[in-house]
Order: sequence, then C-alpha cells, then structure tokens
Amino acid sequence: MALGHSELILNPDGSIYHLNLHPEDISDTIITVGDPDRVSSVSKYFDSLEIEKGKREFLAHTGYLNGKRLTVISTGIGTDNIDIVFNELDALVNVDFSSRRIKTNLTQLNFIRIGTSGAIQENIPVDTFLASTSAIGMEGLLHFYETGPEGNHGLQEALNEFLGWNAHHITAYAFDADQSLLDRFNENRIRFGITVTNSGFYGPQGRSIRLTPQIRDFNSKLASFTYQNQQITNLEMETAGIYGLAKLHGHRAISLNAILANRATGEFSKSAFRTVDNLIKFTLEKLTV
Repeated sequence: MALGHSELILNPDGSIYHLNLHPEDISDTIITVGDPDRVSSVSKYFDSLEIEKGKREFLAHTGYLNGKRLTVISTGIGTDNIDIVFNELDALVNVDFSSRRIKTNLTQLNFIRIGTSGAIQENIPVDTFLASTSAIGMEGLLHFYETGPEGNHGLQEALNEFLGWNAHHITAYAFDADQSLLDRFNENRIRFGITVTNSGFYGPQGRSIRLTPQIRDFNSKLASFTYQNQQITNLEMETAGIYGLAKLHGHRAISLNAILANRATGEFSKSAFRTVDNLIKFTLEKLTV
C-alpha cells in the first residue's frame, strides 16, 4: 500500500521533509552528532566532501575518508529529534519515493553516535571514552511503537522492579547496541557500560538549580543498580532512542560517549573540546581501517 502524503512528507524537490535529503545523499555508514557545529568537526577529517546540506538543526555532510563513504548528520538534542532523524534516514533507503511504497529488499544502515555524557560512577574519570552496551530510556519514545521481542526485556524488567518509580510515572525501556559494532570499537582505551537516556538535562538528570527534582536520589539509585555484572555508568539524552529505532528498523547502532562530567565527584572536563576531537579521530580510524 502506498504511503499517504501526510505520512511520508516530501519537499517540492523530492527530498525528505525535515532532513532535506535525497536517497543518494547518504552513505550506509552514518555518524550522528547532536550539535550542528560538530558536523564540520567530523567532516574536516574527510579526504573529500560530496554533499553539504542543512535544514533547521539537521546538517548533513557526506564524503570520503580512506576510500570509505561516510555521512555525518546532526540530530539536535533529545529523542524527539532522534524520532525524526532515524525515521527519515530509514525512509531514504527503504522507501521508493516515486511509488511511495516500502521496498522489497531493505538496506541496513550502520549508525555511530559521537556524543557527550556525564558519568554517575566515581571510578569513571572525566575525558574517558565509553561505549554504551545497552541503553535505558526513561523519556518514553519507544512506548509509542510496537517493539515486540526486540528490546532487552530482562534488563528492562529488572530495572523497573529495582527502581519502583511507577508513582513518578516512569517506566523504563531497554535496547542493546549492535554486537558487531561493539566488537569493532573494543580496545583498551574505551570503557563499556549501560547508559540512561532521559528527556532533559536538569531535573530529568537529577540536577537542581532553583527547582527541586521530584526524585532526590535519582543518580545514586541508578548507580547502585547492577544487571549481569554491569552497572549504569552514564546519563545523556539520545542513545536509547537511537538503539530502539535502529533495532526496530533492522539497522545497527552504537553510541560512543565522551565523558565530560562526573556527577558523583562533581568534576567537569578542563579539556572538553580536545576530548571530543580525540573521540572523533578514534571513531574515524575504527571506521576506515
């Protein structure tokens, strides 16, 4: 059945609505960053640039590095934007725009998030690189989709029972990283852990400036949870949405985090720009070897 014009929205030039991209504009390996300014921080290392397009907070560059075609795209902050970006990127490769029908032969994309994050375990120093083995969503995006067996239901159920935050209207979901991508980035300089994704930076991550969070022990409660010998290591605002939507669409995803803050010790990186740049170079090296 053809997709309606209000479901699959295209611009007058045939590009997808929010991203302003055509199917031929993207690679099958896509690096996502939150900040539009970070797109050029990645693409400056490309050998050549083929595509430079942008609309709103969504900026995309596609080019080549060591013979490999790569796309880097900004998502903005939060899983509400992830919902837009990942559905539209999937549509670019798996929907025929002329017939408005889903293709018979589907394309699998590789998503690599390069982002910043805050640790909640004292033993994770600032400026550490951390890969999210699993991501826990507390912002609710994946509750709007039929997930079937795709999520990590064991982790999800264990955490919800441990937290007991139903009275706060919080029911977490959980999805895993792609194992083959985890294996690719597995080396001594990177740590692994479970990441929590929430809907905001302040109250939803237990911060207080003038307003008091409803859950006073938010970070310490999460930090004390263990599942199959793994701890919750860090907090951010996109990874669970990325893992969930990638998995449901049949794509592969990994989230790489530059730890710029340690919430348990109160530290913040004194070399944040250099740490993020080092993570970018590390990621590009692993993708193009």
